[in-house]
Amino acid sequence: MCFIATSRSKPGPGFHLQSFAVAMVDVSKWPLFALLSAEELAMLRQACVFGTSANEAIYITHGNEVFVIGVNCSGCLGTGDSLSTIVPKKLDFLRGKKVISLSYGSGPHVLLATEDGQMFAWGHNGYSQLGNGSTNQGLCPVLVTANLQNKKVKEVACGSHHSMALTQDGEVFAWGYNNCGQIGSGSTANQPYPRKVTGCLQGKNAVGITCGQTSSMTLVDNGEVYGWGYNGNGQLGVGNNGNQLTPCRLTGLQGMCIQQIVSGYSHCLALTDEGLLYAWGANTYGQLGTGNKTNQLSPVQIMSDKERIVEVAACHSTHTSAAKTQSGQVYMWGQCRGQSIVLPLLTHFTNTDDVFACFATPSVMWRLMSMEHDDFLTVAEALRKEFDSPETADLKFSVDGKCIHVHKAVLKIRLVCVHEYVWTEDQQEVIEIGQFSYPVYRSFLQFLYTDTVDLPPEDAIGLLDLATSYCENRLKRLCQQIIKRGITVENAFTLLSAAIRYDAEDLEEFCFRFCVNHLTQVTQTGAFWQVDGAMLKEFISRASRCGAFKN
Repeated sequence: MCFIATSRSKPGPGFHLQSFAVAMVDVSKWPLFALLSAEELAMLRQACVFGTSANEAIYITHGNEVFVIGVNCSGCLGTGDSLSTIVPKKLDFLRGKKVISLSYGSGPHVLLATEDGQMFAWGHNGYSQLGNGSTNQGLCPVLVTANLQNKKVKEVACGSHHSMALTQDGEVFAWGYNNCGQIGSGSTANQPYPRKVTGCLQGKNAVGITCGQTSSMTLVDNGEVYGWGYNGNGQLGVGNNGNQLTPCRLTGLQGMCIQQIVSGYSHCLALTDEGLLYAWGANTYGQLGTGNKTNQLSPVQIMSDKERIVEVAACHSTHTSAAKTQSGQVYMWGQCRGQSIVLPLLTHFTNTDDVFACFATPSVMWRLMSMEHDDFLTVAEALRKEFDSPETADLKFSVDGKCIHVHKAVLKIRLVCVHEYVWTEDQQEVIEIGQFSYPVYRSFLQFLYTDTVDLPPEDAIGLLDLATSYCENRLKRLCQQIIKRGITVENAFTLLSAAIRYDAEDLEEFCFRFCVNHLTQVTQTGAFWQVDGAMLKEFISRASRCGAFKN
């Protein structure tokens, strides 16, 4: 189980983006959390349900305290014994460590990475999947250091009985069970310690890892995907069903820039930076979403008739798949509560996590869920219904002949540069705005009430300008995310120009990389040839330095 995604996930126009990391989710859909009190649930920051029957859970509080609950199969709770617990137990060994990645195997065994780059492991260890050189069961979390000196781990992934780690410098390590070559060492000998995966990955900068039951996949920074290990159902996507003992590039995705990849039990899903979805591997339960149950040895596009996909979900212990679109629609397919759904089915869920809570077998979590939210949310919810309310407002903005009703007190409280807005103190009741369009200015004022932004990327450029002039850094970050999530070949160079104009360095780098990844198509757009000569010259020079024009 591992979620492979970067900030490059991109919903398109109209995507409803909230100013906190992940939307608050209802963990009570998992029965184990029904045992927690309202006060305990309010303290949750992260959580993961795992195990062969979804009978174990680990959660982290806002105070970075780690708790576990459940059956404790193979000591996977890390409590120092093999006793199950219906009452949450604290793992004092991990107290104060901020968790950034967590994954679990089928034994089960558990891997956990912390913000400072440390990696801990515990649970089943019959194949040395804990990476400590032994096959003794790990009843307590142990720090894994072998072959990782001076390395900082930022992501972990587990297969059935093997493990992977991704370091901050883009290296991939693997260890544990290797009967099918899932360690990528070139042999089928088990690996007792973390071993760097080389071969085709040598010199590559990996940005994501994921595991099937006995297969391994990695995503590199140029959008290429590599796989190795068991391939009996075509889950490596290399065009055949022969096992691969070393990393092999998925040529079926050539020309695509992949931004997220996830693995099911024996199938994979990959999402491109343009929101296209590809699937391959086993299809016994319809988990590929192709409309039949035929295995696919190479990637095939699915959901091509749907709007842009922004997130895909799968988990190595299930045959279930899910996806979320730019407008927030959630689809599911594959094995769903004993039924085989062979085409993506639209649900009423608001997130992919709920698909696994309600329909996966077992009902595990496909990723480490985050309930971390912004401190401003409570105020925004209380004021949301009063935005643009003529009944209670004491100030109107007139933009393009349309009025927006607001409250002086709210603006005075919420705006950073309060001293600039003397109109909150005088007797003015209507303020004329001519510099910005109605959708942009309304979205800005609505943000002050709700902490949300709902604009297409082209309008978000104007809002970025407005946020910059009003010193609203949080709003600037939201605008940049919307622009990233709505980038296309047609608008990429326009967005790059805007990022440079508003001195948004992170956004500029993102747009530049997108333009380079799709150079041929971008250079054929009108926006590319309409920019001033100096910028065009600088772009060509910079792209050349990056090797964009090499054969």
